Amino acid sequence: MDYTQRDAASPATGPVTDPAPEPVSASGSDIYYSQPERRAFGLRRDTGYWRGRARRRNTIFATSCLIATAWAFFSVWLSLPWLSDLSQLSHPVVALTVLTFIAYVPGFMNAFLLSTLALRPSALKENPEHWPAISILVAAYQEEALIANTLENLAALDYAGLVEVIVIDDGSKDDTLARAQACQSLFAGHPRFSLHVERMARNSGKAQALNHGLTLATYDLIVTIDADTLLEPGSLSSIVAHLYASPPQTAAIAGAILLANPMESWSTRAQQWDYFHGISAVKRMQGNFNGTLVAQGAFSLYRRDALEQAGGWPDTVGEDIVLTWSLLRRGYIVRHAEDAVAWTHAPESWGALSRQRKRWARGMIEALAIHKSLLFKPRLSTMFIYWNLMFISIDLAFTLAFIPGLLLAAFGIFWLAGPVTLLVLPLAGLWNIVIFRIQTRMLRRNDIEMKKSFAGFLLFAFIYPFIMQPVSVWGYASELFGRKKEWQ
Repeated sequence: MDYTQRDAASPATGPVTDPAPEPVSASGSDIYYSQPERRAFGLRRDTGYWRGRARRRNTIFATSCLIATAWAFFSVWLSLPWLSDLSQLSHPVVALTVLTFIAYVPGFMNAFLLSTLALRPSALKENPEHWPAISILVAAYQEEALIANTLENLAALDYAGLVEVIVIDDGSKDDTLARAQACQSLFAGHPRFSLHVERMARNSGKAQALNHGLTLATYDLIVTIDADTLLEPGSLSSIVAHLYASPPQTAAIAGAILLANPMESWSTRAQQWDYFHGISAVKRMQGNFNGTLVAQGAFSLYRRDALEQAGGWPDTVGEDIVLTWSLLRRGYIVRHAEDAVAWTHAPESWGALSRQRKRWARGMIEALAIHKSLLFKPRLSTMFIYWNLMFISIDLAFTLAFIPGLLLAAFGIFWLAGPVTLLVLPLAGLWNIVIFRIQTRMLRRNDIEMKKSFAGFLLFAFIYPFIMQPVSVWGYASELFGRKKEWQ
């Protein structure tokens, strides 16, 4: 279906301004408590605490930038003979562009990621004295096979506050509605949990389903999960504890997504490591600097006031990333709860995976187009917006230059893929080791067991990029040329 942007503060409707802060009280309340919704729930800290965290964060950022820049300069110096040869074979601008996006920029990114993971500050997490009430929105379309499992999982969660679960069936043609309604008995005797099942009059898309659920929600904290997602027993408590201890301007917390079906196919074996390593590492890095770029719909916690101020979920193919950027654009913070684990069902075929990642690529293009002013926002996380912008060029260079270059290198022709590209491998290997240790410790601390396919890791490390990066290029092209958008 065709989606249109409904964000009331999109570029088409004028500039966006941050919420006006409340005046600082004479008692010394610091400016960090300027957001009205923050006062309803959150751990109070004095100004000195937050300034100390900010200094630590700035030091880590500056140190990581210096290390990454030094590595990039070393890569440039080492590649000068290759750059000269390629310039003679093509054109200096072409040669510099190709090397920049297949060697220099990826090297900088890997070095920065490795540094921030190694220097990361302590997590912000603390249990509140009183657990707040939560509304959980579950948008479902054609989910008859899994919706009952999801609701059974929610009914068994270990959470001490009130929870209302709202299932929004978006006009499913199968038995999703009936199976959701049949789960009422799971909640009937629960002292704190309740279930409400709502059906949309017609299939309207995930964003509209979630927005409808938001109008039905009773409470000020909103959680979204996908209809095929299962939460660890303590994950709801964990994500709330992260919000409670986060900076006052925090509008959303992204949970940690892992795979529920890693052994179903070779595709899911590779995806397991994409989630466990790649996505987790990037979210940890971004969260350290208060700029997580995607509070994913699969499992995230939002403040209702911030959601409503942003206009809810926009009717776009990447509604979660566009919403997250809308929050960031308004000056809010979005963080990551690395131990609030949710298990999602990944596409089991390469074709289904390609369609999913194509949608993700389109969502990033949508976010950049709608919220381009974020590129000029004076905050540390702005670098990650440029980082995403660089992915477009990296994916293009990888697809159109590096892959053909590898084929030429197999015949002894090192025009496009040369020895300097191997400099990316040590850094990639190091950050994979670091994030494996970090993630494994997190699982152990929370008594979470996860089967791991090491054959899947080899597939993830050496084959997966040659499939996913061309798929991303496909997604960029689809968005630029206005291909039909669907919720699948």
